[in-house]
Formats: sequence, structure tokens, C-alpha cells
Amino acid sequence: MKKKLAIIGAGIAGLTLANLISKKSEYEFMLYEKQESLSLDEGYGIQLSTNSIKILNEIGFDRISNKKIFHPKGVDFYNIQNKKICDLDLTQFNTDENKYTTLQRSTLIEFLKDDVYTQHLRFGKKIKEVSELKGKVLIKFDDNTNDLVDLVVAADGIFSNTRSFFEKKKNEPKFKKAIAIRTLLNAKSELNIDEKNISLMMGKDCHVVIYPINKNKELNLVSIIRSKKYDPDNIKSLVDKVVSQNPNLEKIFKGDLKSWPLFSTPRILPSTNSKVVY
Repeated sequence: MKKKLAIIGAGIAGLTLANLISKKSEYEFMLYEKQESLSLDEGYGIQLSTNSIKILNEIGFDRISNKKIFHPKGVDFYNIQNKKICDLDLTQFNTDENKYTTLQRSTLIEFLKDDVYTQHLRFGKKIKEVSELKGKVLIKFDDNTNDLVDLVVAADGIFSNTRSFFEKKKNEPKFKKAIAIRTLLNAKSELNIDEKNISLMMGKDCHVVIYPINKNKELNLVSIIRSKKYDPDNIKSLVDKVVSQNPNLEKIFKGDLKSWPLFSTPRILPSTNSKVVY
């Protein structure tokens, strides 16, 4: 009889694992997501190392349209006044098959969902209770459905709800006193940078990263700014901390700005249950 897995969380990690299982093993599996849909409208960028691409190529990522991705050749380091300090050649880590890649997060989610969306993905599934039954794990959800599985894979992120059902020891995420701000630049940044590379500008209590995400000359901007508290209604005060160090940067913070606080866990704790993997 085939072993059965429950994957909790349909983010990039959960979707990638689901694709690998569907193509590389004989396991049965179901992917459970507490939200009612996948977030496909997030056009913000992500960077994928060559190791990430090697894994994704196992499930067919090498067939994705070349227009939807970008291969930056280097990282250029600047001070916050936009004066170049040094650079790093990313091509030294590339192979013919696996290249450092940037793209929109939504592009990756679209690719990952295609082969699992219909048969292996269930939405609106929030865990209510778990117990062991005849050597297996019985998961009960809020909508009065359940699943009996051999193994649970928790891929529901740093605020994992799944962990709380299996672990007595707390591992609460801690606010890092830093805020991330993101936007897309749909035209030239008008800065003295090579827009085919990743640009990192380092300032006092902040840094700014700009990089291409496709062949349409769209650029992703993300800035990390130190702050003792997070007020989502007062992004301007955070931006001012960056712009005060270089007024020329004000023009790149004119788009639809999104922000969120940064958290980390004090340490990575392994599972205490042999039937649960984080």
C-alpha cells in the first residue's frame, strides 16, 4: 500500500514539494491551504540561486518561457549615495543548465500550481485537531473534514500553525526591528546603475536592492529599514530615513509601496514526532 502524505501550506515550499512527489515518487499526497485561493496577483520579484534552479529543473522549470525570467550576471555594491564600491560575478556559480535567476513571484507560483492544482490542492483547510490512530496521523479541519496520513509535512512558514499541534516547546518568531518595503519600477530607475545586474545600495540602518525580473525591463525594488516598531499606515517616515541620505532616491519610491515587518525564529527546532517534518 502506498504511503500517504499531508502537505500543510501551499506557498513556494509546499508547491515545490508537491511537484517533486508527483513526479519522483509513488507516494499519495494532498496539499492543504488555509486561504481560499493562491496569491497570484503579487508581481514582486524573487531571486533563485543555482541550487534552487537545479531543484526546480527536476520538475520542468527549464521549459518556462525565457521572456518571463532574467539571468543577472552580477551583483553591484554601492554606498547609499550611489557610488559603486565593488561587484560580484554571479556567472561563476552558473552551469549551462542552472543559472542564477530572477523573476516575479506570481510567475513561479503559476508554474508550480499547474500540475497539482486540480487533484492535489484543497483550499480553506485550517487544522482544528490532530491525533494518532493506528500508527497514523488523523488531521481534523475546521470545515469538519479529515485526513488519515502516514506523514505530515508542515510547509506553512515562520508562523506555522501546524507546529503548535505537535510541539510542547514554543518557538515564537521575534520581530527583528526591521521593515521591508517593496514596489515595481516599470521604467528606468534613472539611477547610475547597470539595470541588467542586481544593485545593492548600503546606507545607515537601511539598504536598497534593485534587480530585473523579466525581459520587459521591469525592476523589483526592496528596501530593508531598521525601525523599533511597525506602523503600516506610516510608510513615508520609513522612506524618509532612506531618502534623507540620498534625495535622488525619492523618485524610486513613488510607486505602489507595500510593507511588512521582518521576523525570525530564535533557532530551528527539529520535530519531536517521527511522523512530522518541518
